[in-house]
Amino acid sequence: MRPSSHKRIPNRTVEQCLRDLTHIKSEDECWIFGGGLTFGYGSLSVPGKGMKRAHRIAYELWVRPIPDGLHLDHLCRNRACVNPKHLEPVTQKENTLRGEGFAAKNARKTHCPKGHELSGDNLVASKLPWRICKTCKYAENRAYQKTLTKRARLGGS
Repeated sequence: MRPSSHKRIPNRTVEQCLRDLTHIKSEDECWIFGGGLTFGYGSLSVPGKGMKRAHRIAYELWVRPIPDGLHLDHLCRNRACVNPKHLEPVTQKENTLRGEGFAAKNARKTHCPKGHELSGDNLVASKLPWRICKTCKYAENRAYQKTLTKRARLGGS
């Protein structure tokens, strides 16, 4: 049986549903959505539009429409939060880079594992989606060439 907070009540607006399902302690703290969660994000059924993310509904109800092409970044890092003060419209790239995923962590790196700077003339031009340290790449190439030379002297292939 579904909890009573999820029962369909006729003539209730989306805003009323959102308010009923959100735990608000104070204006500045996270407003935790108490309804259904998908990957940690609140989800709410909107008549005629299906399931929508609760934080997007909250932002559009209480602030303004989200500009096309932008995503909402949870500044508080709490996916269940629907407090509009904790949400900022940004590009997908900016949202990703602000996060804690691999892409964000690697983008924040300033030096390679051997301590060389990952910028300017010390980067290899590459089609790969990551930065390559030129100093380390040249050292790797020299070591490989030495291995080939050694094999050739020994008569190997």
